[in-house]
Amino acid sequence: MKAAVQGLLAQPGIWLGKELMRTSQPGLSTGFAVLDAELPGGGWPVGGMAEVLTARHGLGELSLLLPALAALTRGGQRVALVAPPFIPYAPALAAAGVRLDRLLWVRAEAALIPWAIEQTLKSGACAAVAGWPVGRLQDKSWRRLQLAAEAGRSTGFVLREPGVDEASSPVMLRLALEARMRLRILKRRGPPLLHPLQLEKEPCHVVARTVLPAPRAGMPERRLQLA
Repeated sequence: MKAAVQGLLAQPGIWLGKELMRTSQPGLSTGFAVLDAELPGGGWPVGGMAEVLTARHGLGELSLLLPALAALTRGGQRVALVAPPFIPYAPALAAAGVRLDRLLWVRAEAALIPWAIEQTLKSGACAAVAGWPVGRLQDKSWRRLQLAAEAGRSTGFVLREPGVDEASSPVMLRLALEARMRLRILKRRGPPLLHPLQLEKEPCHVVARTVLPAPRAGMPERRLQLA
């Protein structure tokens, strides 16, 4: 009986809650060794969604994603930013190693942002897609995004708008980013991580040249942490 149970637990599709889930495909390295060590597959989910919560814009959310995005573009793959709250600052992105000719910037009205993220993921044209939806997403929208990421074999990131509460979501990976690159893993396929992680890279401050037009017109120019 014991041997049968051990044989069952050895199957790749079964994992214990006290362990990180074993994945058939390696994750996309985050570029931070301390974070990779705490994520199933050793990085961002490929064919899955990750959610990043911040208290406000500019805490380093792009600093968190840039190592992975830069590595993908250097490998010739495309990445997309969907409805970022500020116009991406090309010199800072290039300085962080992002190939600008492999970067797609998608503008969308607030109501269409989830659809734009979904379509970009599902297309398979981009290895990673980061989107900034406005307000809360319904479970139906989360499921559609997850299915789109699976269909496109893409890594999807949803960066939550400041002020959105921390209500539960069905996403497989959920992080909260605090000041000075301090990170909490709120949800992963594995045991809870009780202590925060301190990432070694400090974000730099880059002034956005202009702000996006409607639906966020009237937003004052602010500092955006890019690299």
